[in-house]
Amino acid sequence: MYQIISLISTWAIPVMIAFIPLYAYARKVPVYESFVDGAKEGFGTAIGIIPHLVGMMVAISVFRASGALDYFMGFISPLLRGLGVPSEVLPLGLLRPLTGTGSLAYTTELIRIHGPDSLIGRIASTIQGSTDTTLYVLTVYFGAVGIRNGRYALKVGLFSDLVGFAAAIAVCLLVFG
Repeated sequence: MYQIISLISTWAIPVMIAFIPLYAYARKVPVYESFVDGAKEGFGTAIGIIPHLVGMMVAISVFRASGALDYFMGFISPLLRGLGVPSEVLPLGLLRPLTGTGSLAYTTELIRIHGPDSLIGRIASTIQGSTDTTLYVLTVYFGAVGIRNGRYALKVGLFSDLVGFAAAIAVCLLVFG
């Protein structure tokens, strides 16, 4: 079974990359022209979201450099330890809604230190897969389409991240703890 899944995962993307243009060509779609038009739109969108990304990156940097992140972690760590939750995963719960790359780097570091089969490694991996980069998604996608008032989306997204964080911990403690 592993070999079949491995074979499918190896060939899935190359087959799609070949199939989509061939299918479009067969349907008489001007493939190259459509690609170039899409690339032009993408460039404009990328330029349009740069101010939103810069604002988000500055806010994250200020949050970390001010010591607010360390203060918050110091405040909540004893509570988590009392519940049997390893305090090492707390920064991941705070980083994940902010930055995908930063949270992945932190998860990688936790797995390197504690091992992939440790409780911390399993919780970190589950959190990584159960939550999203909410602020990044709102910044990029809302900025790209010009949505100015995303307060409800922000509340729902952060609540979803909190539920995903708590569920990942609960399930891992139940199954592996």
